[in-house]
Amino acid sequence: MKHAPVDLLPYEQFNCDVPEDHFPKQGMAPKAAEALVNSEAWTDANPMLNLSSFVTTFIEPEAMELAHRHLLKNYIDHDMYPQLFAMEQRMVRWLHQLWNGPRDVEPYGTATVGSSEACMLAGLAHKWNWRQAREKAGKPTDRPNMVTGGNVQIVWKKFLRYFDVEPRIVPLKPGNYRLTAEHLDEFVDENTIAVVAIAGQTFTGEDDDIQEIHDWLDAYEKRTGHSVPMHIDGASGGFVNPFLYPDYKWDFRLPRVQSINASGHKYGLVPPGLGWVIFRERSIFNEDLMFYVNYLGGEMPTATLNFSRNSFQIALQYYQFLRLGFEGYRQIMQHTVENAQFIRDKLVASGYFTIMNETQRIPVVALTLNKDKAGNFNEFDVSNKVRERGWVLSAYQMPPNAQSVNSLRIVVRAHMNHNVCGILVKDIIQACDYLSGVGGNARPPALHDTHKVATSKC
Repeated sequence: MKHAPVDLLPYEQFNCDVPEDHFPKQGMAPKAAEALVNSEAWTDANPMLNLSSFVTTFIEPEAMELAHRHLLKNYIDHDMYPQLFAMEQRMVRWLHQLWNGPRDVEPYGTATVGSSEACMLAGLAHKWNWRQAREKAGKPTDRPNMVTGGNVQIVWKKFLRYFDVEPRIVPLKPGNYRLTAEHLDEFVDENTIAVVAIAGQTFTGEDDDIQEIHDWLDAYEKRTGHSVPMHIDGASGGFVNPFLYPDYKWDFRLPRVQSINASGHKYGLVPPGLGWVIFRERSIFNEDLMFYVNYLGGEMPTATLNFSRNSFQIALQYYQFLRLGFEGYRQIMQHTVENAQFIRDKLVASGYFTIMNETQRIPVVALTLNKDKAGNFNEFDVSNKVRERGWVLSAYQMPPNAQSVNSLRIVVRAHMNHNVCGILVKDIIQACDYLSGVGGNARPPALHDTHKVATSKC
């Protein structure tokens, strides 16, 4: 088919009907196809205003150019792209060191397609290790279980179902939205392959009580002889805690922590989807989970669930580590947490909201409405109202047994400056004013200084 010149495209190509239920019969010029694709997405949310999501929506122009250069490389083909593999392995060692892994061991880990694949690989490693230990002891291996809190991300429920592991999910309660050691004696037993604790949960941004859980498992092993490892789901906190809280022991400094995952595409500052799983040492990732293939040109090990995948996220993670270094990440995370603190302080001062995460560890603001002032609308109404201004905020019912509580969550990310945070606060409070009947144009006293404070940091 002959394409029309790019600068003289017939109008009909832009105005054609896109078939719903059959493959297009004829093609069109590149610019026409580009225009049709873009036009279908016009009504989608603006990623920069999507504060429901944790994923990165801004990168520097140099990083964008780097993405273009590596877009067509297949990550798994180490024979053809050995330097990309070398970058990945170097970053595995850097993350092992960043998360305080033992110095006298061989670290092991891999880049993954988001934290979902990373969690699956960690779960499989712990299941295989548990099963082999049980076989060696001559004990049954047919009923593995995993203990998590009700605040875990859906990937863990997928893992439990897909890989036939019994879920032992500790319920939450109003006022406590994280896993503690309080009920572990009801859930942990000799068939527990691991306890999953979270560093930076998606509901409120809080950490589980990692030290308390670790100490409880130590005492449990002394009492029963059963050694249960921990996995830390650091999807969000793994790229915040090391830079802001160096004395906080959430990582491999705790001996029972055998594996950690984190999302490079969240506070690792890389576009989606990139995850990491790092093991305390090479022996934790069971050799039975490793495969060796040679049909792409040379024999190479593979231990990921996905095989072919894009390489640009790995190149961009390498860019960000080199570009920012430890001090750059520290500065970015510090300013992002400060912005989150500013947002929560202003919204609580408005009288409409009560804060749910008393500890502001990662840049997440979790709020519930003060029913005394917002008796005739709920968090879902606020989320819908601010959508008129372009903001996308999560509103949801908390997991069992805290379903009576609704939450409005704001994920503050690195591309937001202080002035934008002030605009967001203003829009949320004006939405509440409108919903409560105060009037959409009213400016509550708590906001009188918002513009002055916001612009003072420009």
